[in-house]
Amino acid sequence: MLDTGTTAFMLIAAMLVFVMTPALAFFYGGLARRKNVLNTMFMSIAVIGVVGFVWVIAGWTIAFGDGGSGENPIIGGFNQLFMSGITGDDLWMTFGYPTFAMVAFEAAFALITIAIITGSLAGRMKFGAVITFVAIWSVLVYAPLAHMVWDGGFIFNTIGALDFAGGDVVHISSGVTGLVLCILLGKRRGYGQLPVRPHNIPYVVLGAGLLWLGWFGFNAASALGANGDAALALCNTMFVPCAAMLSWMVIEKIRVGKCTLSGACTGALAGLVVITPGAGYVDTWASLVMGIIVSPICYSAIAFLKPKFGYDDALDAFGCHGVGGIVGGILTGLFATPANVAAATGLADHDYGLFYGGGLLGSQILGILVTLAFVIVMTLIIGLVVKAIFHGSLAVSDAEQAEGLDTSVHGESAYPAYDGLD
Repeated sequence: MLDTGTTAFMLIAAMLVFVMTPALAFFYGGLARRKNVLNTMFMSIAVIGVVGFVWVIAGWTIAFGDGGSGENPIIGGFNQLFMSGITGDDLWMTFGYPTFAMVAFEAAFALITIAIITGSLAGRMKFGAVITFVAIWSVLVYAPLAHMVWDGGFIFNTIGALDFAGGDVVHISSGVTGLVLCILLGKRRGYGQLPVRPHNIPYVVLGAGLLWLGWFGFNAASALGANGDAALALCNTMFVPCAAMLSWMVIEKIRVGKCTLSGACTGALAGLVVITPGAGYVDTWASLVMGIIVSPICYSAIAFLKPKFGYDDALDAFGCHGVGGIVGGILTGLFATPANVAAATGLADHDYGLFYGGGLLGSQILGILVTLAFVIVMTLIIGLVVKAIFHGSLAVSDAEQAEGLDTSVHGESAYPAYDGLD
């Protein structure tokens, strides 16, 4: 029977999650150099068109085509290509809202996941290569991973790993993909020789605020209904970024003697990432601990790990999302309570956190390792194929990088009246 209240909740959540992708465009655009701001934002916006189109054709059915039966451990199937067989009267499983509400909600997840990847590529990747890569990756990597975690597939059913709203599916997959691609792509012209600072910090604040707003729908509606699990997830989503922001500010004060607004926003984002896999599984006091822990780890990945290994993760998609997602998945294995896990999964006998006497930690680590292996291998294959398609290079020329991708690639300028030096 149709539950109008739950239907309204899921529809609003789908719209909130959708807004996260243009919000990310502002966040990334503010962090980018002035001459690349439009290209950086356009990569996120283009994802909406490309991945939304592909989701209708094949993404949905590969991820959720079996309606949660889990008959195939890797993909949902091909029975709903082009949304065939779905009508407005169809309800999603036993949750009381139309299947189309779930289609839209999960499409918004696919959009933001793939937009995150583009942060690692800012300032030097061929725009056509970006479009080609995300179209293929959304079908061959994102959709199967969503099935394996959320639709009764291998990572949930066989391994027993928990991912409430996308630690594996969204953050680890996007962050690690960004890392692999930025290594394949090569460094930006002058990387490590010239200082690169955020060109518009108010954009960063605007993007972070809208991302945080959208994250309420992202995490809360991953309970798949308007219920106590959703309320817990929303509460955790409100408070974990507060702890992570404060933690990041303390680190900056200790290390460089000043707190920065862009750093505070990045800390809040790390907090949103770390709570995603456990939003409906951990108590709020534990989520604050998670927020305190994640900031020094993500900060270290950005400030120390990246310079040590020399990869050019331009806007730190891996340092924030990849690392934060891994930390969140592991901490969920420590803090997930028996009561919360049983309520959220509907399984009274599912394993729970180590601190409550359960063995979930092992499953979480194994689930993360499987995600890493799958994503790294598939991204390498797709990246090399796309590289071959674009004549052996994913990057634009040095001359185009020097001019800036806004004018050299798109023929536009964000600030046409600006006469200063970049």
